[in-house]
Amino acid sequence: MSRSFTEREKQNIKKSLQEACKQSWTQYGYKKTSVDGLCKQVGISKGAFYLFVESKEALFCEVLCSVQEQICNAASEVIEKHKDKYGVAEALKLIYREYDKNNFLYDSDSTDFIILMNKLSEEQAKKIEESNQMNQKLFFSQPYLKFKVDADLAMSVIYSLIMSIKNKAVLPSNHMETFDFMVDHLIDSLYE
Repeated sequence: MSRSFTEREKQNIKKSLQEACKQSWTQYGYKKTSVDGLCKQVGISKGAFYLFVESKEALFCEVLCSVQEQICNAASEVIEKHKDKYGVAEALKLIYREYDKNNFLYDSDSTDFIILMNKLSEEQAKKIEESNQMNQKLFFSQPYLKFKVDADLAMSVIYSLIMSIKNKAVLPSNHMETFDFMVDHLIDSLYE
């Protein structure tokens, strides 16, 4: 007979599973993160795992969407606080630093990530796509910000800046300093 959990235990276990998944995904990738390993780390049985999430893929989807939402909310707070293009610059720096901590956010062309995406249900894939679009809206939806250039070009530049993290290992200078320099010098060209 399976053990029953209090509501508080359920919340704590769910949170612990998500954190363990995030850490393992960052360190080992999707494929090498096992349900058994997550259960052991959290202190639950494999059977109990499925009381909290429907599948390994569902947990990964939850983690990805949750991390993206947290980053978007934090960046939005920075933009709201500053309400100008320099707030956008600070938000971009925040996003870049969060991507640096969570390599699964930018490693979407890896075989490991493709395997995960292929295993997701249509609904889970749609959640991830919606989560990705949430970040784009962050740079479009501020009434006090106006692009100097075409919006698609501006978004392409912003995306390219953030995705420059993929090259961090080959840069001769510190990648954080390089990113900050690029943002500080491009922000005036993107926004009025």
